[in-house]
Amino acid sequence: MRKLKHWIRNYFGFSQSEVNGFLLLITIMVLLTAAPFLFSKLYSSGQTISTSTSDKKLLDSLVAQLETVPDNYRRGPNAVPAVPLRAFNPNALTLDQWQAFGVPKYLSQRILNYRAKVGDLTYKAELGRIYGMPDSVFKRLYPFIDLPETRPDNYSRNRSIGSSRPRPTPNWDAKPREKFILAPFNINTADTAQLKQIRGIGSKLSARIVKYRDRLGGFYSLQQLAEVYGLQPEIIDSLNKYTFVAKAHAPKPVNLNTATIEELRTHPYMTSNLARAIVAYREQHGRFESVEELKKIKIVKPEQYEKLKPYLGV
Repeated sequence: MRKLKHWIRNYFGFSQSEVNGFLLLITIMVLLTAAPFLFSKLYSSGQTISTSTSDKKLLDSLVAQLETVPDNYRRGPNAVPAVPLRAFNPNALTLDQWQAFGVPKYLSQRILNYRAKVGDLTYKAELGRIYGMPDSVFKRLYPFIDLPETRPDNYSRNRSIGSSRPRPTPNWDAKPREKFILAPFNINTADTAQLKQIRGIGSKLSARIVKYRDRLGGFYSLQQLAEVYGLQPEIIDSLNKYTFVAKAHAPKPVNLNTATIEELRTHPYMTSNLARAIVAYREQHGRFESVEELKKIKIVKPEQYEKLKPYLGV
């Protein structure tokens, strides 16, 4: 061993402590390399697993018993057993009965809430109009709903939400209520009340749209609505359907010759660097003679210029 240490020390130029560490490392590597073979040999010499015919038959019988357990009882301890669909009155079902027909619990509770606030369902299609009702679930239930196919003529229901008083007897002689039709409106003059008439837009989204519009200086295209944070594609589609930009509309311009850095940087299409560059260019070269002169600033990209152009003036 001493000769080996001496040879390693001379060959590699190691110190005595480095030689000792090198030998320790080699020993550990050898042990790690041999470990899998040692463990496999020890494992094979241990107890073997019984694979007798009787054990196999017992396992097969247990598997068969598990496979015969109804699927209703595999969904958890609180699952409601399913029952075959049959004719039913949706105004008389309880929460558990809805779930037994395969309706999720959250949707079953939503149906009960709808009946408590709005009143009993009067025709089949009304069930499908409940928020969140999947088409697949409604189509499966539709043939078994014990209600008229269409809404009864000349029927005006009392939709007083939260009222515990009994509903008055329907007035069969009353004229049918006219269907509400939302007329398209100008997106640049609309207030939050008008925007909330569109399904899916509440107080927060309507205020966010108005705030972004004011920061821009007005929309020059409905495509800009996609830039408003939080608007889902279906809401943008509804806005495109029910709003418009007047042809005579001209966005409120920002004067390149008088605006300060703070005033420029507040515009959604303007960056802080560009705002500083505009003011620096103005101080070095004098007044902007046209908006196109903005292209002379190197950091202005073509697509950014096109977006800013309607909102700038001199």
